[in-house]
Amino acid sequence: MWRRWGKVAGALGVVLVVLIIALWPVYVRPRVDQPARADAILVLGGAHDGREEMGLRLARDGYAPAVVFSDPYGNSALMNRICHGGYSFRVECFAPDPPTTRGEGRELAALARERGWQRVIVVTWTPHISRSRYILGKCWGGEILLVDPRPHLSITRWAYQFGYQSAGYAKALFEDC
Repeated sequence: MWRRWGKVAGALGVVLVVLIIALWPVYVRPRVDQPARADAILVLGGAHDGREEMGLRLARDGYAPAVVFSDPYGNSALMNRICHGGYSFRVECFAPDPPTTRGEGRELAALARERGWQRVIVVTWTPHISRSRYILGKCWGGEILLVDPRPHLSITRWAYQFGYQSAGYAKALFEDC
């Protein structure tokens, strides 16, 4: 009986290693774009991991005249400061409906249609880049440049994100925008 359990454990280990190798370029080393002049910057919601600061810095550096923040948090002191701060460029905040990347994609599509945007810089974090590109691309046909503040993540956080992002991809396969 122990021999059979050993074989099962070995097979599961091999499957796990294959999955990690296959998904490494999707979650750990995704294609990240170089910022370029754009119509707007969209900062996706999630962990306050430097993405908000990066969006503001890109606007200060002249990459776009406006930064649009997704604010799915309800009541975040950081987002309240950002959304009501005084800037030399336009800052807007919205609550995505639903409060997911899909809701953010819908808002991006609506704003782009309304304002004639052709190119948008999107700021999110490393494990979410590929899935964001997929979902936002389903919602809007314009040019999306994805950038990332590259926060440090622990091994346990990476492991969790492999599962979480994979489940999100599976869900997105069956949803439209």
